[in-house]
Amino acid sequence: MKELVDGSLPKRELYWVFSALMLGMLLAALDNTIVSTALPTIVGELHGSSHLSWVVVSYLLASTVSVPLWGKLGDLHGRKMYFQMAIALFLVGSMLCGLAHSMLTLILFRALQGVGGGGLMVGAQAIIADVVTPRERGRYSGLFGAVFGAATVLGPLLGGFIVEYWSWRWIFYVNIPFGVIALVVTAIALPNAAKRIKHVIDYAGILLLTLASTALVLFTSLGGSSWAWASRPSIALLLSGVLLTAVFLWVEHKAEEPVLSLKLFSNRVYSSAAAIGFVVGFAMFGALTFLPLYFQDVHGASPTNSGLRLLPMMVGLFGASIVTGQLVVKTGRYRRYPIVGTAVMTLGLGLLGTITVTTSGLATGVFMFILGVGIGLVMQILITAVQNAVDMKEVGAATAGSNFFRSIGGSFGTAIFGALFSNEFPVRLKTGLTALHYNGLIPPFSKMTPSTLRSLPAPVLHVFVDALAKSISYIYIWAVPVGVLAFVLSLFLPEVTLRSSVHHATDSPSTPSESLSQ
Repeated sequence: MKELVDGSLPKRELYWVFSALMLGMLLAALDNTIVSTALPTIVGELHGSSHLSWVVVSYLLASTVSVPLWGKLGDLHGRKMYFQMAIALFLVGSMLCGLAHSMLTLILFRALQGVGGGGLMVGAQAIIADVVTPRERGRYSGLFGAVFGAATVLGPLLGGFIVEYWSWRWIFYVNIPFGVIALVVTAIALPNAAKRIKHVIDYAGILLLTLASTALVLFTSLGGSSWAWASRPSIALLLSGVLLTAVFLWVEHKAEEPVLSLKLFSNRVYSSAAAIGFVVGFAMFGALTFLPLYFQDVHGASPTNSGLRLLPMMVGLFGASIVTGQLVVKTGRYRRYPIVGTAVMTLGLGLLGTITVTTSGLATGVFMFILGVGIGLVMQILITAVQNAVDMKEVGAATAGSNFFRSIGGSFGTAIFGALFSNEFPVRLKTGLTALHYNGLIPPFSKMTPSTLRSLPAPVLHVFVDALAKSISYIYIWAVPVGVLAFVLSLFLPEVTLRSSVHHATDSPSTPSESLSQ
């Protein structure tokens, strides 16, 4: 087994390693989007509609809180072992989810799967930082961004296809052969760490970060849906999250080897990228949630067809990620791309804010393409910038931190935009039905499916889909200021010369006076 001594790998071995890493990342990125399409079928078979949200929340929660831990453990003991461990946990969780025969067991197994998924995401990005120079890394980061975007778009398509033609259990079983391939290839091709050093594990920091993240993620995921925002459980979760975060910061300040080093925030590239990632994640995850709803309920598309209609976004994101990666390799500069990307993303959100019942598929496709291009210009470039600006011994923790803030931002975005929709839609629907002078009963929206929706009387259906379309466009209008905030933050991202070595950031200028430029 080859050991990593100088950070370089022969091209042939690098291609094998990169293929395995992309496969691992695809597995993790696909999981939530592919499962969301199958949720109505799953809860119908397992008789657990009251616990539907927990199937998503358990994975999201476990993935989010485990990311910093995976990153730190990889920094301390080498990434190969932990990346393989993450693959193994993800595969075991996938198999158990497919075998689940109750909602409780499915929720627990999804949490186990989420722990592995968190390790796959941060492990793949950190391993590339070990074997590819920052100057060349843009090429690979662009492909990672394309994988992430493809998962966002292809997930609903694959999930709908599997549910329609096979069984929902195959949504989980399909992970197994691909995960085994990734496990074998990484075992053969991935180099070992050159040396092992004894370190101190920050157990208190790990526990506090887990508890604080859990409280905040549960607050944003369940507040406004399972519980009212002002209810006692929601307020208790919020206060607990804030208090635990304060205690975590105090403990990390004292820790010998903190799980999330606070000194990273003194690095202007890291702090800027974390803020941009949080806001972009807020806008992206929150806004993308409603596109399948628009296609299926407003236009009556099937789950599979709904996935196909998202392809323009994937094309835009994939193309922008690839081209941006190549340009970063050629020029060695990255700062311009998040600036342009957040501006284009904001334009895409604004255009989606104009959609109505009568908006053509071509127009919607163009709007999604623009949004995809904007996201593709931003997401993975931030990871490259962060990895270039920190010492190699902190690459894992810095990469994990970047992913952590994006995930937390996505949680907040999904929850807040969901609350806006939940408040806006009933008002518009009631106004429309009043104008129609309709006094009959219709099922609650939470119990509506595209097929039952089409069974409503034609005048009522028209009012329903009109209210739905206007409520969804309302969400995108609110997303525009968030996009503007991301654009403003990107203006403060420093430009640090990309290194031509995988060694420590201190091998090249890294102080603000030497290498930072606006």
